[in-house]
Amino acid sequence: MVLDEEGEGEGPPPRTSPYQYDLFVVGGGSGGISAAKEAGKLGVCVGLADYVTKSPKGSVWGLGGTCVNVGCIPKKLMHFAGQAGEYYEDTYATGWEIPEKKSHNWQKMVQRVQAHIKKLNWGYKVALIENSVTYHNNTAVFIDPHTLALLNAAGKETTRVTSEHIVVAVGLRPSYGGLPGAEECCMSSDDIFSVKSLEGSILVVGGSYIALECAGFLHSLGKDVTVMVRSQFLRGFDREMSDAVGTYMEKVGMHFIKSASPQRFEKTAAGLVTVHYTQNGARLTGEYNHVLLAIGRYAVTDPLHLERAGVLVNPKNRKVLVDDFDRSNIPHIWAVGDAADVEYELTPVAIKAGILLARRLFAESTLLMDYIYVPTTVFTPLEYGCVGYSEEQAMEIYGSEDIEVYHCAFTPLEWNFSAKHKGQLALVKIVCIRSESERIIGVHYVGPNAGEVIQGYAVAVKTRATKTTLELTVGVHPTCAEEFVNLRVTKSSGSSAVKTGC
Repeated sequence: MVLDEEGEGEGPPPRTSPYQYDLFVVGGGSGGISAAKEAGKLGVCVGLADYVTKSPKGSVWGLGGTCVNVGCIPKKLMHFAGQAGEYYEDTYATGWEIPEKKSHNWQKMVQRVQAHIKKLNWGYKVALIENSVTYHNNTAVFIDPHTLALLNAAGKETTRVTSEHIVVAVGLRPSYGGLPGAEECCMSSDDIFSVKSLEGSILVVGGSYIALECAGFLHSLGKDVTVMVRSQFLRGFDREMSDAVGTYMEKVGMHFIKSASPQRFEKTAAGLVTVHYTQNGARLTGEYNHVLLAIGRYAVTDPLHLERAGVLVNPKNRKVLVDDFDRSNIPHIWAVGDAADVEYELTPVAIKAGILLARRLFAESTLLMDYIYVPTTVFTPLEYGCVGYSEEQAMEIYGSEDIEVYHCAFTPLEWNFSAKHKGQLALVKIVCIRSESERIIGVHYVGPNAGEVIQGYAVAVKTRATKTTLELTVGVHPTCAEEFVNLRVTKSSGSSAVKTGC
């Protein structure tokens, strides 16, 4: 702050940097906006460029990135809408007198979801203004390590900007796998949340959390859903818990084509999609009204021309190679969020990484992002929340002789109203290191309200809680979360983990 002779403030001192900006962010998603806002709060000169390229189906959206527009937010809203339908039978069983017939208005739901998203888009623009961030609705490409060209919708350069520091936060887009006919015949998660009509049969291709979440809420909304899975459900998550999610989805009536891979897609004269696929070596076909591809995502880094700045990317996934400080091989170029070659592709990770990066750059902070004990939840019909290591990962890293696993299978109290839950169980599991007083390094829960449950236990794991810590904690009765503090059965004991009664 510069003071005049009366001691009055005259605003920040004049900038002496040879660059137009102190920080320029490429990408207006969770990580990019968080880094820009935090840097703006710290009083430095910040710019941000974001432009959304249409999906092959023509879907486009506003500021905020994948999470707000075509990810977490619409997914959770549609998951909730599906749950509302699933509660229909439970509601009747509890004594409420309701109409026997139920139906769902897809268009009404989509309108409500999109209206909420547009409010969030506007909120992000306001937040950038309030934090003195200059927003450019443009595509940005590198000219040299400190210079970016900003392009308009036609791809024509409109201006150039320079910056002392540059953050790459362009995120990911769905992959079509290079399969013939895929872009012409299939939709992706970029399209499903805004499509105006969705009648008839739907094939969801993939076994990832995106595939299973979308398949789950579509089925819950009354759609005829089939899932084609090449190998495992939820690869990378705890195997036992992931299989429980898949088993539940089958029990509630979803169809699965397992050990199968699509080869090509064709449109029929009647407007259906013919799917050519292989299953256990056999060549087969199927016809569906709609096909949703959820077979992977790729980093949107190639259009940036990172090679002009000398930035290295992982050749397998095109993500920016970064160190523990989120710094690329070029000292003043950084990457956060899904475009950075780090462990997790999650919105809260991107947000936290963006904030911490800005503080390290402009507030003399030394705090780094912890990419190990990150909680997350898969919002499938039976939700799965976890934090830390899976049972398989723990045994691989620490050795099976030093790992103890406590587990329990139980019936949530609220499931006792309706016969539809008969035979279905929720699961809890903690993974501990024996040699460290049974310190908890993994918590897993498959059951109702998994996101709400796992958030609290994530704090316990982060603060190095032990099994004894749980035993000394009073449970909230009668809840699903209470089962963690009452765990007694270990896998090594061979005793039954199924609990009867509350």
